[in-house]
Amino acid sequence: MSRAWSLKTRPQGMPKHTDFEMIDVSQSELADGEVRIANRWLSVDPYMRGRMNDVKSYTPPFELGKPMQGGAIGEVVESRAEGLKAGDLVQHMAGWRDEATLPANQVQKLPDLAVDPQAFLGQLGMPGMTAYFGLLEVAAAKSGDTVFVSAAAGAVGSTVVQVAKAKGMTVIGSAGGAEKCAWVKSLGADAVIDYKSGTPVVKALGEAVAAVGSGGIDVYFDNVGGEHLDAALAHAKLHARFAICGMIDVYNSGAATELRYLARLIGNRIQIRGFIVSDFMDRAAEFYTDMGALLKAGTLQRQETVHDGLDAMPDAFLGLFSGGNTGKMLVKL
Repeated sequence: MSRAWSLKTRPQGMPKHTDFEMIDVSQSELADGEVRIANRWLSVDPYMRGRMNDVKSYTPPFELGKPMQGGAIGEVVESRAEGLKAGDLVQHMAGWRDEATLPANQVQKLPDLAVDPQAFLGQLGMPGMTAYFGLLEVAAAKSGDTVFVSAAAGAVGSTVVQVAKAKGMTVIGSAGGAEKCAWVKSLGADAVIDYKSGTPVVKALGEAVAAVGSGGIDVYFDNVGGEHLDAALAHAKLHARFAICGMIDVYNSGAATELRYLARLIGNRIQIRGFIVSDFMDRAAEFYTDMGALLKAGTLQRQETVHDGLDAMPDAFLGLFSGGNTGKMLVKL
């Protein structure tokens, strides 16, 4: 038997510990083409909140009483699949559990980039790819642009900051609290606003724009929505491009966002485009080549917030909504 977290009840608003339940999962003998994996690192990500609702979306909702899914890094402990052997480190989507049995086509060996395995759940995994393609493809950001990034101390946002600086852009980040703001500044951001300071984001962003002398923002990378999105509209330049990655402000409340500056879309011809990282999975090799070069050059930094043990999964997940992480939120088994 292995253990896995399941969704016991669908959350109403902010999830509670009682919405989750640990269950036992029986393990059968391997079939041809399958591998058994002992998970070592588990990911929690804001998008998982949407999968807890029984609504139609780009990915199916979690089934009540069944093991939940999420990114994971594990070690192959048994294999009946060609090309995978015991001891191989792999990534897959059967997280929220201590052990997984999967067909080999649902498992990817980790690229040889000489980094800690858990990096492939963050900067060199789905969050990193989200940052990279969201910035460079969806928002078409280029050298000389001024980029505003919300949740800049998170796994996605912190990578956006670093890729943007590496590509010759001016960066304004937003983070909550002095410690997180200092870290974002250390990553190379030209200005950082503290959204917890009490100053309205629209005012703080205006001050940051004046400080960097850009006259506005060319690109907004949105992880938050709400007041941050409205502030970006207020300070957008002509033909600004917005890449909408996430809106954590409304994941639990479901409340509509009041956009006082929405009409600026028209006169400034602002382009707003939502995207999902799976849109770019066929370009993973391009991502690893470019990010590997930045890594080798010493350009990339990362930070992790780590919880220990499978029992800590709900705590780690709920911490995403209270600002409990700097960098990538992880659970170590």
